[in-house]
Amino acid sequence: MQIDSYIPVTKAKTMLLDVIRTINDSEDTIAITKNGIPTAVIMSMERYETMRETMAILGDKDMMEQIRRSGNELKENRKLVDLEDFL
Repeated sequence: MQIDSYIPVTKAKTMLLDVIRTINDSEDTIAITKNGIPTAVIMSMERYETMRETMAILGDKDMMEQIRRSGNELKENRKLVDLEDFL
């Protein structure tokens, strides 16, 4: 994930409403710094939920194995399975 901008914590406190508007309007990720060191990140809830879902998939060994197998099947031009056939 890319950090789009950095804001000192003292400035973030006075600009919180503007910071929230910025992340909702542009999907930016903003790092809050303390003494010049990034210590927190602010992002939209939508972006956060998407990131959590991605991390859950990446952390699921069975799901990742299935994705790898599917990728190999596509590379081998194998016929894809229609899930509707199984319902």
